[in-house]
Amino acid sequence: MVRDNSKIPKWLAEEDAKEDPYSLEQKLMDYAMCKTKLNGIIPKNRNEVIKWNGWGYNDSKFIIKPVGDGLVAFTGNRYPIGDLDLPHFTQWVKDIFEVDINHKNHPAPLPPPEAYPKSLASQEFLEAVDKAGISKSLDGVDRLVRCHGQTLHDIYTLRFNLKKSIPRIPDVVVWPETTEHVVTLVALAERMTMVIIPYGGGTSVSGAVTCPDNEPRPIISLDTTQMNQIFYVDKKNLLISCQCGIVGQDLERFLQSKGFTVGHEPDSYEFSTVGGWVATRASGMKKNVYGNIEDLLVSATMVTPSGILHKKGLHPRQSVGPDFNHVILGSEGTLGVVTEVVLKIRPVAEVRKYGSVVFPTFTDGVNCMREIAKQRCQPASIRLMDNEQFRFGQTLKPAGGFFNAIVETIKKAYLTNVKGFDLERICVATLLFEGSKKSVEQQEARINNIVKDFGGMPAGEKNGERGYMLTFVIAYIRDIGLEFNVVAESFETSVPWKHTLNLCRNVKYVIGKECARHKVKRHFISHRVTQTYDSGCCVYFYFAFNWQGLDDPVGTYEAIEAAAREEILANQGSLSHHHGVGKLRARWYKSQVSELGENLYRQAKRALDPNNVFGVGNLLTDEEPPLKAKL
Repeated sequence: MVRDNSKIPKWLAEEDAKEDPYSLEQKLMDYAMCKTKLNGIIPKNRNEVIKWNGWGYNDSKFIIKPVGDGLVAFTGNRYPIGDLDLPHFTQWVKDIFEVDINHKNHPAPLPPPEAYPKSLASQEFLEAVDKAGISKSLDGVDRLVRCHGQTLHDIYTLRFNLKKSIPRIPDVVVWPETTEHVVTLVALAERMTMVIIPYGGGTSVSGAVTCPDNEPRPIISLDTTQMNQIFYVDKKNLLISCQCGIVGQDLERFLQSKGFTVGHEPDSYEFSTVGGWVATRASGMKKNVYGNIEDLLVSATMVTPSGILHKKGLHPRQSVGPDFNHVILGSEGTLGVVTEVVLKIRPVAEVRKYGSVVFPTFTDGVNCMREIAKQRCQPASIRLMDNEQFRFGQTLKPAGGFFNAIVETIKKAYLTNVKGFDLERICVATLLFEGSKKSVEQQEARINNIVKDFGGMPAGEKNGERGYMLTFVIAYIRDIGLEFNVVAESFETSVPWKHTLNLCRNVKYVIGKECARHKVKRHFISHRVTQTYDSGCCVYFYFAFNWQGLDDPVGTYEAIEAAAREEILANQGSLSHHHGVGKLRARWYKSQVSELGENLYRQAKRALDPNNVFGVGNLLTDEEPPLKAKL
């Protein structure tokens, strides 16, 4: 590999040279300064690998087998349930939603080349991009693939409404490879009165990357995935410097090959990018050990129309006025493009161990999680499912043999006859421990003692591992649901401990009432606690219903979710814990940050992006029109 010293901070190199004439050479070795460009999982033609109108890999999906009584199976071998028949899931779907497996909605195919809207990008812009050595595409499929994220509205539109019309799509896709490329593109967009929408993994569930329908200016989709370079790994100070387009699993694969980890593992970890994590203030399943993205971020570089925002130094902490990292964090593509970051890393844990716990009721489970958080002994991940989600998870088990049936019978008999648990009320927590062998043993013993105080009991390592890994499979269920008149989506919040149980109960009640009002006959609602803090927790809701007989299933879903969001806010929940605001929740933004807070954001927008080059339409419902473009 070619050595590149350009990314060593000059001030740091100078300090090292003063301190020790040999330390800079040692640093070159320790940093592994190899300017490594990762072979990421997302190519330019991403629909070759990833679904263009759904979630995940093309080779992974739920299907109805052509033989038998509508048996559901999962394809591929990327996940634990791959290539397995799921008869329990088949029956669950029929019982809950009354699905008619003989009536299937077939998704629309990709439109023919002549059907895509003509690009509004000028010849002058295209020539300037070529001159700068930046890759681009006007291809209709490339543009369509980048017009959306993963909201129900986005995917439903791509699957069924393409038969009627194509939504607003970018006019050109560009693939910069350096910060300098991005600077060039931003300058061109401002001079030529164009819009830039940064696009990473495309996993947004807030409408953040959806092209605004009413935008008359040409739209550039700035795809960051070719900005996937590692600049250095600082083993001594436990830092990594890299570009923003690196996908989570690619970053982890690289780091773990060197004995390190970032430890940031959101549900979208397989496809989301580092820049996306920063832009949305993301949270990961293992935040108890490694922290959320704001805890991991040491430094970020963001290119704006007014210049590059970047703070000097890699100090562990600074007291130099407001931290401008927090202007970049959560900016959701409205102020600029995040191009480079420095993140904290940790050595790979000696031991990784799963576990699970059964509680008599969800209330017992929440109170136990509160106590664990209070004593600050949370494992890397601890997540609590309610009874509805527990039973749903059980349906994703393959058919077992005679011995497995006996084991399950014994387990149920013990829970009901010995412990007195009601299978219609129990809930389960999944655990993941990471650390040294001794620390994991001590932590596990301490948590098991707390669990006993709340009537719980250990339920095995295998169940914990399976529950943790199924997180990555659940998103695929929405796609098969759409084929059989079932819409499904998730939404989340964070809430103080004292309001958690009321919020969960009240939101479920409101959803049931709204379903009745909208004449939804068959629905499913469940929740789980996914992250815990000293003062509260994150609650994740999963909601689905059979839309048979409804003219506008997506509109119905959005109306019901809006009512649920109002109830969340009324019960002291947050607007979002980690999904962000985007366009879907922009109507509530002002009420959550105050009128002065919204005005402060508007002033930052004017300072960094006065001509609204980043006119993606997130956060604000009435984004102001651009000023006259600079000549």
